[in-house]
Amino acid sequence: MERIGGYGVVRKLGEGGMGMVWLARSRGGRLVAVKVARPELAGDPVFRERFRAEVAAARSVGGFHTAQVVDADPDAEAPWLATAYVPGPTLARLVAEQGPMDEERLRGLGAALAEALQAIHRCGLVHRDLKPANIVMAEDGPRVLDFGIARAVENTRLTVTGTAFGTPGFLAPEQAEGGEVGAAADVFALGAVLIAAAGGSAFGGGTPVALMYRSVHQDPDLSAVPEPLRPMVAACMEKDPLRRPDTDRLLDWFSPPDEEPRDVAAGSTNAGPVDARPVDFRPADAMRPLAGAPRPAAAAGPPAPSTPAPAGPSVPPMPGYAPAPPVPLPPSPYAPTSPYPPVAGYGYPGPAPAGPGYGVQPVDQPPPGAPEFLAMDRKNAILADAAGISLGANGEVREFPWPSVDVIWCERGAGRRHVLVVALTLHDDSLHSCEVGTRQPAELDGWIASLSALLAYYHPED
Repeated sequence: MERIGGYGVVRKLGEGGMGMVWLARSRGGRLVAVKVARPELAGDPVFRERFRAEVAAARSVGGFHTAQVVDADPDAEAPWLATAYVPGPTLARLVAEQGPMDEERLRGLGAALAEALQAIHRCGLVHRDLKPANIVMAEDGPRVLDFGIARAVENTRLTVTGTAFGTPGFLAPEQAEGGEVGAAADVFALGAVLIAAAGGSAFGGGTPVALMYRSVHQDPDLSAVPEPLRPMVAACMEKDPLRRPDTDRLLDWFSPPDEEPRDVAAGSTNAGPVDARPVDFRPADAMRPLAGAPRPAAAAGPPAPSTPAPAGPSVPPMPGYAPAPPVPLPPSPYAPTSPYPPVAGYGYPGPAPAGPGYGVQPVDQPPPGAPEFLAMDRKNAILADAAGISLGANGEVREFPWPSVDVIWCERGAGRRHVLVVALTLHDDSLHSCEVGTRQPAELDGWIASLSALLAYYHPED
């Protein structure tokens, strides 16, 4: 049997931002999930240093709200991290199979996740990549995964892809802009997770750069969220991290109140009463199927033996939750009405349908390696991909599919400021332009090089 450290590998579970994830068994028979760093990370001394510090902090979080860190070796040829194996479906899969959560279950989920984030933040950690695929709906309540490696991977991810670490659609604006990231970024992601659990998508579908662009320059779509919860979710997704509530405030809002509840206005963290009805909630309630839907049978996992397991033991499936049989789902009174195309890949099957979108028109998935570009400052943004180019200035967005563009160019702005200027003329001879500034000369050089290459790919000169 292949071993990673002292753990015998059972089978592959998947692949994440850090690298491969394996189901393994300790010498005492306990199941663990072992994450092994990719070769490019293993060769980065900055990653190893950060990984060591993050693992040390993550050990103190405990396993009540998370998959507890049980072992790690930052000095191995391929650094690895072992966490307790938590059987259960991810939130993404649960919603895909059972449909959107109702208000009661969303309140329970919000309270459970706020409590988990509070435990993580109190240990000096920031998750940085909270999303439905990183939340396991265990029998005793939601558990948050992958909270101990995000910061360690972040610098290398920036070097490799030129974008912020995390998942577009759940990234806070400060992450998308490459700014300072703190606990408030996780609160933003929690808001996006609740929208997803309600059957919606905060920023629709499209390419990663399009989603990052919208997270900075567009309000989230709250239409899928039950109306009593919309002020709470909107407060989580404030653009300014200083205006988002902390986890104590979130617990006040989502938990069954012991006292007169307080007001929840978007951006307000110290206001008076709100409609926060008491809910008799247990953490596992968030996993209940919709009314009228049969509960799927949980796959029984073996008890952890105190002696080495015999050869060929049964292993609980991943996730350890039998697929729900197809059932007719009642229409939700809070059906999404967003102009954004829905996201594929977060537990919602099928490609994004054709239709009007924000920033760019939805198109078929571009071929692997198709270039994308995004440059933003606090007021303006330039986004380009397979669909066309979008110029955003002071909240107004102009969209130009490539067939409509006659001539387009980019250049360095005049003067002492570091400014990218993009100008284009359409076939109707109208002229449009946009400027995006940065404080870093090297970033401006990168913008010009990347956008020039993209224009040569999508709009070559005749």
